[in-house]
Amino acid sequence: MVLIGGTSNVGKSTVSQAVADRLGFECLSTDSLARHPGRPWRRPDWEVPPHVAEHYGTLTVDELIASVLGHYERLWPRVEELITARATGRGTEPGLVLEGSALWPAHVVGLGLPRTAAVWLTADDAVVRARVHAAGRYDTATAGERHLMDKFLARTGRYQALMLEAVDRWGLARVDASGGTGGG
Repeated sequence: MVLIGGTSNVGKSTVSQAVADRLGFECLSTDSLARHPGRPWRRPDWEVPPHVAEHYGTLTVDELIASVLGHYERLWPRVEELITARATGRGTEPGLVLEGSALWPAHVVGLGLPRTAAVWLTADDAVVRARVHAAGRYDTATAGERHLMDKFLARTGRYQALMLEAVDRWGLARVDASGGTGGG
């Protein structure tokens, strides 16, 4: 079992898939269990739902971080159940690489499971900003779309600062993923 945490757009999905491929493990995201409102920028195949635009458009950064941390707190029992079942070999499933921002350091450190390793990815704020700007086509976005991306980035930066504080407090492993081009 490999757990890979970190803030949004730090490269968790890219790194996790590479690790899973290398080990012959399954790769899952905590987002598949329940996703918080998601990314507030459109893509060619996806429009920002009104509730996502309202979420980022109306809440302060403090409210946004409280909302996402509350979501992860409520999601943790499902995440813990999945991790525990897979790490203790109660199923016939292959090994697992689980990635997601919902892997909060204080929860993970308390697991104490066999054959389980965890690492948190970090990235320079400028790198995360460049990734979000590229994904959201910031240069051609409307002022309203830019505002939503800016709020997302503010929440993401705050999340990473809190996460790093917790990772360092617990003496957990972290890797700077600023050099890659991954975006998830």
